[in-house]
Amino acid sequence: MAVSAGREFLAIPGPTTTPDEVLQAMHRPALDIYSNEMVALSEGLHTDLSRLFATKGKSYIYIANGHGAWEAVISNVLSRGDKVLVLESGRFAVGWGNAARAMGCDVEVLQGDWRRAVRVDEVEARLRRDTEHSIKAIVVVQVDTASSARNDLEAIGRAIRTAGHPALFMVDAVASLGCMPFEMDAWGIDVAMSASQKGLMSPPGLSFVAVGDRARAAHQRAGLRTPYWDWTERDGPEHYQKYAGTAPVHLLFALRKALDILFAEGLDNTFRRHHLLAGAVRRAVDVWSEGNMLGFNIEHPDERADTVTTVRAAEGHDIAALHRYCKDKCGVVLGVGIGELQNKAFRIAHMGHVNAPMVLGTLGVIEMALSALGIPHSRGGVDAAVAYLAENVPA
Repeated sequence: MAVSAGREFLAIPGPTTTPDEVLQAMHRPALDIYSNEMVALSEGLHTDLSRLFATKGKSYIYIANGHGAWEAVISNVLSRGDKVLVLESGRFAVGWGNAARAMGCDVEVLQGDWRRAVRVDEVEARLRRDTEHSIKAIVVVQVDTASSARNDLEAIGRAIRTAGHPALFMVDAVASLGCMPFEMDAWGIDVAMSASQKGLMSPPGLSFVAVGDRARAAHQRAGLRTPYWDWTERDGPEHYQKYAGTAPVHLLFALRKALDILFAEGLDNTFRRHHLLAGAVRRAVDVWSEGNMLGFNIEHPDERADTVTTVRAAEGHDIAALHRYCKDKCGVVLGVGIGELQNKAFRIAHMGHVNAPMVLGTLGVIEMALSALGIPHSRGGVDAAVAYLAENVPA
């Protein structure tokens, strides 16, 4: 017996649920890619992406996922042999570092912990030891989708400046842009990247890079530049150069509608919505964890992301069975544990096109699955989530 009829709900951290309006926006004929309408669409999107990144710098659109944008950043500002310092807080900054290593950079990982955010004092101390300024770039994620850590970018940027170090500050905002405050210029970020399939509520296939003045200067010296990723090529006089060829017209239609939805809600309201829904999830997990069999992966409350929550389970419990029950019996797809959390955790996404009934429904299905599978937990997690939202969303 199952109760999964109807639309399957994705509670995974990407691709997230795409709004019907965004899907409908793609359902139209392609544009003449040389038309004034196409040029206006591109100009508006590039301008609005810089607005999202909160930068006066220029943004670029790539036909690629976030891994492609990693390569775009590396190739545009670094040369073979340049040293890159990776700030570990889970899987994805290390993944960016692995890409840099494969492209010929010298990569050092400032070892962190999958259960905490980057320690700012450790960053400053490492940079102070680099008296010869051999480190050319520092890479970090705002939110690590695997661990669900949230890194304090403002504090990291301040630590870099306090250390007096000239390394480029490079940030992955894939799991945060459009969901949480991101202030590229104010926080001293030199280059940032993101992608379409999470907070920006669009299909996978587009990624974005925003470029500050110091990154632009480094670009002039970069030895890893290749035609597809190259910012100078994309700044050329012909419109097609913005995409290194044919524009991804229907994905651009989708992105345009998604950004319109975001701006109509208002970014401050969007950030507040994500914070409240994350709070509801955290209240539920707080209650479930009273049985000491489940618990937050990120130990300190201030370091937990507003876009995804990773929940660890004690040894001896079949987390794969929890995923199967939620999907097959109820039509809710949870995120699996990845990296060192494989088969040890599940992830609840609360980013993008998401609202209270979607989050409360997901929490209800998880609590139902915990009971059905006999996984020890304290009951009442959903009630706690409802109470939290009722308290914080007044009549």
